[in-house]
Amino acid sequence: MKYDRILIRYGELSTKGRNRKAFISQLKHNIGWAFQDFEGIKIEANRDRAHILLNGTNEKAVIQRLKGIFGIQSFSPVLKVAKNVEAIQNGVLELLREHSNPNETFKITTKRADKEFPHDTNEMNHLLGGHILKSGIGLKVDVHKPDHNVLVEIRKEAVYISVSVIPGAGGLPVGSSGKAMLMLSGGIDSPVAGYLSMKRGVEVEAVHFHSPPYTSERAKQKVMDLAKVLSTVSGKIKVHIVPFTKIQETIQAQVPENVTMTSTRRFMLKITDQIREKSKGLAIITGESLGQVASQTLESMYAINSVTSTPVLRPLLAMDKTEIMNIARDIGTYDISNRPYEDCCTIFTPSMPKTKPKKEKVEHYESYVDFTDLIEEAIQNTETFIITPEDKSADEEVNSLF
Repeated sequence: MKYDRILIRYGELSTKGRNRKAFISQLKHNIGWAFQDFEGIKIEANRDRAHILLNGTNEKAVIQRLKGIFGIQSFSPVLKVAKNVEAIQNGVLELLREHSNPNETFKITTKRADKEFPHDTNEMNHLLGGHILKSGIGLKVDVHKPDHNVLVEIRKEAVYISVSVIPGAGGLPVGSSGKAMLMLSGGIDSPVAGYLSMKRGVEVEAVHFHSPPYTSERAKQKVMDLAKVLSTVSGKIKVHIVPFTKIQETIQAQVPENVTMTSTRRFMLKITDQIREKSKGLAIITGESLGQVASQTLESMYAINSVTSTPVLRPLLAMDKTEIMNIARDIGTYDISNRPYEDCCTIFTPSMPKTKPKKEKVEHYESYVDFTDLIEEAIQNTETFIITPEDKSADEEVNSLF
């Protein structure tokens, strides 16, 4: 007897009150996207839980993909049986035959959502446990630390039986919290910031600044590969590649060396904000961690942030580098980020950058040059790509938004 469905538990979504329907609808959409290449499965979602009807699909492949979908607290492969004691006993026995070995232990945990069912939870636990003990499959009861905890849920429409609860990714469904622009460098931090933002339901579009000939095509490809990893969470991700050479050269020529980093990041933020506006985003995401480098002191953040009133989200703000690297390893971006190809944030790094730059002084230095045309040119020449998990070369260019 094989599993016929996967039962999905929402977790945090169940606390959303009047907005719950919208969150569940987004989760259903995301699950559908994740399984668009699976033939035969069907997704059902209601107020309390969702079901993936397998229709003969191998549950192991479904389970593996479900683990990466945000908005799911836990899930279980389940067997649906009729609401009578004999059918439930047979279902429990068949699942334990398939998933246990002689001399292992088990426990029955019954949940009776349908209070009209004639037997309460204690009675069902005894009826099912006794049936297993008499069956001769060699299992023993252990109510404290069993090898197998058999979950039996008696609901209005049917009874669902499972022998495992698999942790989900948690968080909120991607897309349920609006859209934001991720300033994606080739480093370790920004992909992690994007991932954690997705976990809180944010739809992410990436913005990367490319400065040829100072940065290579391999550095650009590294960013595409990082975006590909992030796309496994959301199904796809849009990447905007901004040509930044002229602006960066002008900054180096006009601004004192010790504040070039501050000025560079100010212009990056300005351009990202304009792309955000055209893309109808609501915020900007960075990989900044407080005090990690000179541009990430509070004074630097204040001077940089003054170019926009748009919310800037910093998911890594209170994390140290070790925590960030551990997450990068877990999500599969760490090795890609460590490829030795520099991005435009590192090629002109000053030897002694100011850690407490004054906003007014930076503005004064920048006022010697009118950057308006340079910014407009960079935005007009921005290339936009859509990256998907299946994208082998990450080179599917789409029409620019601009």
